[in-house]
Amino acid sequence: MDQAEDAPDASHMDDSLPDHPPHALGNRGEAIAMQFLRSRGWRILEHGYRLGRREIDVIGRRASTLAFVEVKTRSGRGWGAPEEAVTVRKRREIEAVALAYLSNIAPHDLDVRFDVVAIEINAGHVVRCEHIEDAWRPRPLP
Repeated sequence: MDQAEDAPDASHMDDSLPDHPPHALGNRGEAIAMQFLRSRGWRILEHGYRLGRREIDVIGRRASTLAFVEVKTRSGRGWGAPEEAVTVRKRREIEAVALAYLSNIAPHDLDVRFDVVAIEINAGHVVRCEHIEDAWRPRPLP
C-alpha cells in the first residue's frame, strides 16, 4: 500500500483547489488518483468507463497487470474511511462492468485485479492517498 504522505513525489499532487461539492470532490479525487497511479508507472487506459449507469472510475495497466480501480474521496471521516464506501453492491457493479470490458478486449496473459484508491482531503489539501492493491476478489462466476 502506497500512501501519499510517505511518497517523495506526493508534493507534486495538485492540492491547491478549494473544497467543492461532493460531485466535484469525486472528480478531483479521480484526477489526483490518476496522477498518483501514473507516478507509479501505471498507464491509464480508461477513465469513467461506463456500462449503462454503472461505471469504473479508472482502468489501468502496469506491466502484465490490469487493474479496475474504484476511487473514493472524502473531506472528513464523518462517513468513515473512503475505502469503507466500496460496498458489496458497488463491488458487484464494478465486476459486471469489468466483465463487459474484458469481453471486448480479450486480454491475454494479463493478471486482472480490483483496486481502490482512497483519498482524504482536509482544508483543501491531500492528507492521504493510498493505493489498496487487490482490494477484493470477485465472486466466482456460475
